[in-house]
Amino acid sequence: MSDWNAGIIEEFRANEGKVGGPFEGAPMILIHHIGAKTGTERVTPLMYFPQDDDSLIIIASKAGAPDNPDWFHNVRANPRFDVEVGTETFPVEAEVLPREERDALWPSLVEKAPGFGDYEKKTDRIIPVVRLRRAA
Repeated sequence: MSDWNAGIIEEFRANEGKVGGPFEGAPMILIHHIGAKTGTERVTPLMYFPQDDDSLIIIASKAGAPDNPDWFHNVRANPRFDVEVGTETFPVEAEVLPREERDALWPSLVEKAPGFGDYEKKTDRIIPVVRLRRAA
């Protein structure tokens, strides 16, 4: 894990899910994804978008890099994992949104967090959007 992520995770846990810096005021989540090849649990801090149906949306932007983030590959291979939101930890089931649904949701996500629109302009790939639903 990068020192950058380690610092955000530490701050998240020390402040009931709140962090400062470039993510100040943004809803943050820690995903405990399972390595596709290794089976090792990894923790990644991400911004998320709460939805009216109680699902959570995360975006595999990797800041507009030409390839998807490692966590995205892990989530596709192992779609059931735990997340931390605020002080709560619970299991989720992840679904990569189909293109049509992703495209319909994308403008509202960019409106709430314009940086994702900037990332989209930096890459030729379609940035995946993932819905997380609480698992039983």
